[in-house]
Amino acid sequence: MTSPQRPALTDGAWRRPRGAAVREYLPVLAFYGTLKLIGFGSFMWLLSSAGNYRTKNPRFGGGAHPWDVLATWDGWWYQQIAVHGYHPELVRIPGATGLITLEGNSAAFFPLYPALIRLTSELTGLGSYGAGLLVSVLASFAAALGIHAVAAHLLDRRAGWAAAGLWAVWPGSGVEWAVYSDSLFVALAAWACHAVLTRRWLTAGLLTCAAGLNRPTAAALIAAVALAALLALRDRHRDGMARPLAALLTAPLGLLAYLGWVGHRMGDYGGYFKLQSGAWAHEWDYGRQTLDVLTSLPVGRTTYLFAWPFADLIGVCVVLLALALLPLLFRLRPPAVLVVYTVLTLVLVLGSQQIFSNVSRYLLPLFPLLLPLAAALRRLGLGHQFALLGLAALASGSYAGYALFELGVP
Repeated sequence: MTSPQRPALTDGAWRRPRGAAVREYLPVLAFYGTLKLIGFGSFMWLLSSAGNYRTKNPRFGGGAHPWDVLATWDGWWYQQIAVHGYHPELVRIPGATGLITLEGNSAAFFPLYPALIRLTSELTGLGSYGAGLLVSVLASFAAALGIHAVAAHLLDRRAGWAAAGLWAVWPGSGVEWAVYSDSLFVALAAWACHAVLTRRWLTAGLLTCAAGLNRPTAAALIAAVALAALLALRDRHRDGMARPLAALLTAPLGLLAYLGWVGHRMGDYGGYFKLQSGAWAHEWDYGRQTLDVLTSLPVGRTTYLFAWPFADLIGVCVVLLALALLPLLFRLRPPAVLVVYTVLTLVLVLGSQQIFSNVSRYLLPLFPLLLPLAAALRRLGLGHQFALLGLAALASGSYAGYALFELGVP
């Protein structure tokens, strides 16, 4: 991928005076933050106007106030882990048959995000809700900067702005400012990919290791960083052997450590996957359920597994959009780390049986797919970019927030 302009972020960029970095990054943060505030305000207004949250279980999209919804569903589990820790076990439901045969267990949720909730709570005095929201919001800004950095490095600074703005309004972005681990994962993934692009191998390995402690789909990032490190080892005259090898060895440690610890505590080293399958019906099915939804929903059938029609329709649109953007990304000839990360994430998500309304959230980490759109939007001035993305932000309160939390299962 080439650009007529010098990339905004190069190896030397990390040695610039602090003031220069602040002048570059603060406007990006303001741009992203303003779009998120518009979307967040729209989401809260829709919640308050509809009022459906008042009649729902506080664990499942309900609460006393509109903002309580932000800590429901998975957010409840993360708070429980932050306060009470883990108790990994496989407990059968007496007499249960069919898809769900095991009781839900906190071991299905990876430890980095709840650990940060607990640390933040102890440092600030906030409860688990406030601490979780603070971690997510700060991580979302770090993710926006990481996405900006990747796009600016490969295209130019204006494309970086566009990419950060697009991530603020992307389907599924309603979880960016909620008690969910998605913002933290995207921050780690974006900066890990940027570290590979700028050949900071140990940083890339450590960030990928941390991502493996945050979400199981870090397997795609691990594979991408590992391949990039292997390519660097092949051309060792540039980076030597030690640093790419360190990244290669460090990257998978977080994911392997957590899966190994859970398996050891359960007395079954496949326990994590048995829990996902037996308690949440989430397992690899070679894309059968995805195909079922894609062929059923367009003709009005909702007989597929875990049907939430409105949220599922958004999920279908996101899948089709991702598949349309993928060849456009290839046309830009991005580095291998971005290609492998994007393709494997798509494969892992679309090849799994799950609650399909989650798909827009599960595909939220596909920030490289923003690059083709950012390349087009960079032709607009920042004012025009903000006007266009501002309208999308206003609508995102519905398609990325309300639909996910109240009309589906995030």
